[in-house]
Amino acid sequence: MNRFIYSALLYLLLPLLILYLAIRGFKSADYRSRWSERFSLVSLKKSDLLIHSVSMGETLAAIPLIKQIQQAYPELSITVTTTSPTGSAEVLKAFGASVQHCYLPFDLSVCVQRFLKQVSPKQIIIMETELWPNLVHHASRSGIKLMLANARLSEKSAEKYRKQARLSIPMLQRLDMIAAQSQQAAERFISLGVKAEKVHVTGSLKFDLTIAKEKVDLAKSLRLDWQRVASPIWVAGSVHPGEFEAMLKAHQRLLMEKPDALLIIVPRHPEQFNAAAQKVLDAGFNLSRRSLNDTVTPETQVLLGDTMGELLTFYGAADQAFVGGTLIDNGGHNPLEPAALGLPVYVGPQHWDFAEITGLLKQAGALKVIDSADTLAERLIANFDDKASYQLASEAGLKVVDDNRGSLKHQFELTKRLIAFE
Repeated sequence: MNRFIYSALLYLLLPLLILYLAIRGFKSADYRSRWSERFSLVSLKKSDLLIHSVSMGETLAAIPLIKQIQQAYPELSITVTTTSPTGSAEVLKAFGASVQHCYLPFDLSVCVQRFLKQVSPKQIIIMETELWPNLVHHASRSGIKLMLANARLSEKSAEKYRKQARLSIPMLQRLDMIAAQSQQAAERFISLGVKAEKVHVTGSLKFDLTIAKEKVDLAKSLRLDWQRVASPIWVAGSVHPGEFEAMLKAHQRLLMEKPDALLIIVPRHPEQFNAAAQKVLDAGFNLSRRSLNDTVTPETQVLLGDTMGELLTFYGAADQAFVGGTLIDNGGHNPLEPAALGLPVYVGPQHWDFAEITGLLKQAGALKVIDSADTLAERLIANFDDKASYQLASEAGLKVVDDNRGSLKHQFELTKRLIAFE
């Protein structure tokens, strides 16, 4: 499939795009507004630099880079786009009115061209893997320089690109710079036809995360408020449908050994909050909901983290963590945040989106790959019982994060080169 056929299919699928927004809007109020931005039907100001940061995870990784750009180039006008309400919320919280913010429009040629004409950036930085053929094509044709920052490319994703070579290869070759998270990712980009001189191994911005002391202090005070200072606490973070049952089954097993244990379960998507609450109640657990400010008592068995932006705090209040999207065919989420807080980490087998990071943590002894609720329960119990083993895993995670810092500096140097292009 080439770009012409891709574009024609997108126009044919336009009713389905509208239906998609309607369904998401029905499930989550945050998707009911700002539809005009999805089709570039809003008035936007011109900006020197456009940064597309996708959703919450990519935005959190991009924030330190954007702040460094603002500090070094105070005269530079910046537009930051996302595709999700969670990413949008993080942009507004971090930058307020200091950047122009909107959703990136759907990759329909007419929408993309209208958007680029309005914003008229000189450079575009795209975070991680959010590559859209029409966006890249029309930006490149307009003379806009393109950088793929913090780029990851799993073997599974590379194979998908190979299968759609007529669409994906020209798109990749139009990129002016790629800051790859790992040597493996760099080699995959080169194998897909990107010139080697365009690809730079910089490491992952996610290793440069800074956890504010205020968050750590808040986490400790929460645990104190819950009267669970000495109780075993674990977090199931970014959990998807298809994983809730396994988390609850593992917790049932843990409670047989540790009756005062607390599970904090945090669904990945807000539209799953109520469904998750019902599953917890149906399983017979004593439930508290964070969004309702329910009191967590010594009798509470499960706390539902049904709020936005608190997952890091929950990790800080816990002893161990499972990272979701890995027991289903999803690709997983970032395991570094719990590791950076000294928690032993568990993931399922489907963690290809973070294969390199997971591999580093696993090799160091900070992370275990589990394939079932029973295996997860066994590992949780083992680490709660064996303090020496727990300490080794905790220290290993902290060391992996510390040893791999420095990506921000390297990616900022590439960004300076990009901005110097005229």
